[in-house]
Amino acid sequence: MTDAVQSGERIAKYLARAGVASRREIERMIEGGRVKVDGKTLDTPAFKVTGQEVIIVDGVTVETPEATRLWLYHKPAGLVTTHSDPEGRETVFDQLPKELGRVISIGRLDLTSEGLLLLTNDGALARALELPSTGWTRRYRARAFGTIDNAAIAKLQAGITVDGLKYGPMEVDVERETGSNIWLTIGIKEGKNREVRRALDAVGLRVNRLIRIAYGPFQLGTIERGEVKSIASRILQDQCGHLMEPGHVFEELAAASARPAKRPAKRTMGGAGQPGFAKPVQYLEDSKNRGPRSRPDAKRADGKHADSKRGGPKRADPRGPATGASEPKRGEGRKFGGKPAAGTSPGGKPKTGFQLAGKNRNPAAKPASSGRPGADRKPGGRS
Repeated sequence: MTDAVQSGERIAKYLARAGVASRREIERMIEGGRVKVDGKTLDTPAFKVTGQEVIIVDGVTVETPEATRLWLYHKPAGLVTTHSDPEGRETVFDQLPKELGRVISIGRLDLTSEGLLLLTNDGALARALELPSTGWTRRYRARAFGTIDNAAIAKLQAGITVDGLKYGPMEVDVERETGSNIWLTIGIKEGKNREVRRALDAVGLRVNRLIRIAYGPFQLGTIERGEVKSIASRILQDQCGHLMEPGHVFEELAAASARPAKRPAKRTMGGAGQPGFAKPVQYLEDSKNRGPRSRPDAKRADGKHADSKRGGPKRADPRGPATGASEPKRGEGRKFGGKPAAGTSPGGKPKTGFQLAGKNRNPAAKPASSGRPGADRKPGGRS
């Protein structure tokens, strides 16, 4: 047998990641001689593997561990949570879709219990989520025969001992009473075997229906009975990444990192010479001849502008050469020069009718009526 101190990963951890079973169960398999590595029966759980070996468990070759995945399953009543039942009863795994492959459950629900059951292909993750130290609350809705008082609720909230087995503090909320039955919401941290049923039985309640509605951050919600829902890898990493050991791979994240980055799309805005379009040939030739500082308003080598007031030629007026007439001053007519012509505004434009009427009106005399209604009224107001 190869030396057990070789480099690699412990066989129990490797098989747990491959979804064979939990580490404890794999250790029991090794003690029972059910695990072979490269044709030799393994006799110690301290053996390490690199993933290149041929590992056989119960006569079945173990495949390389896949990316870690998690599913939510709405378990119906009447199924047992085990891979094989000695009594021949139907199991949860008999009802699961074949494309899921080999998966294991995180915790269990007994035969008559129903509701949320977490499934994974990673035994190490299953073990981490089952531990009470994780601090996740398992929440149930229970219908029980009987009544409950404040004293019984206080016992459950403080933690109760039944037949020498101590159960931790429970969250208890009474929803409603229907006839001889009562509905309660129960929250527990440990999830021991038949914990809710035994604790309620100890305070005089007989549970006749038990539904798990939440396991930590994962909710049953509207998942139909018998339905399986996959959890996205990003959500799995956010909720469970801190509970996993190095070496776990998340399927969607690994696929995203292998995907090549997208090239930015070409811009199609603008016209010739704008981003996304070739510049005209004439523009390129002119730019070569001008050089970087050949614009009329560019600075000279001495730091002065070529057309500044301190000297240098001025740019030509695009309106043509000057006619010798000076620029009219403010208030003078621009068209005729000097004093504006009669009947025109200072800018040389013809005056409006109101302007002419106002100029010719005698303020001392009231204008004669034209005979039209309202003709004798003043502009802009009542007479």
